Amino acid sequence: MIAAVELTDVVVKYDDVTALDGATLTLHAGEALGIVGPNGSGKSTLLKSVAGLLRPSSGHLCVFGESPLALKAGSIAYVPQVEAIDWSFPATVSDVVSMARFPRLRFYQRFQVRDREIVGRALEAVNMRDLADRQIAQLSGGQQQRAFVARAIAQEPRLLLLDEPTTGVDAATEEALRLVIRSLVGEGLPVLMTTHDLDRAADWFDRLMVLDRRVLAIGAPGDVLDSGAYSAIREHAHTHGHLRSDIAR
Repeated sequence: MIAAVELTDVVVKYDDVTALDGATLTLHAGEALGIVGPNGSGKSTLLKSVAGLLRPSSGHLCVFGESPLALKAGSIAYVPQVEAIDWSFPATVSDVVSMARFPRLRFYQRFQVRDREIVGRALEAVNMRDLADRQIAQLSGGQQQRAFVARAIAQEPRLLLLDEPTTGVDAATEEALRLVIRSLVGEGLPVLMTTHDLDRAADWFDRLMVLDRRVLAIGAPGDVLDSGAYSAIREHAHTHGHLRSDIAR
């Protein structure tokens, strides 16, 4: 079976700065893989590379056996961090989520009943239906994050990439998002997700990965959290505040 995502010795550079240095991993269908590491460890760079937004300097990167850019439009849904998005554009929550359906429409084709139903279900999944007509710029950070997760769900992707989707959301919303993600994974969707919150890593992920430009550890969440690789970045986090302090084990 072809892997959903396969990286072998992937190097990504920004000018003279090496953001990923020989990263190697495999993600299978129906699997959620969490990515943890200190700030500047290459987590967002890895997701952008898998999404086809960055081109590796060297190494092998395939999504479903192809280059990300060779896949059909809409195959990969990427939800960046809240602070990476320009929220000034005039659009409602419903508009933002509906954008996910555009890659699936033929030229000049209008929205169909099924498209509206999918958008509605996506809004319902993240408890945003009552805010569908609200301007996106008027939402809180957590609500904006939920709106973009809903857009990713409505896209019906083959691969879902999430960059710290629980940042700025309350506990109830975080749990709602977790249930949605686990339901999608249960249906076979592969998920790559970065996080700073490891309190419930075993509930979110099938496997967990420690990244610091290279993959330092990967495996069952409990094993990784007990590993020497995680202990090292935990000490770094406690010093610099890059991970939640309540995850000490």
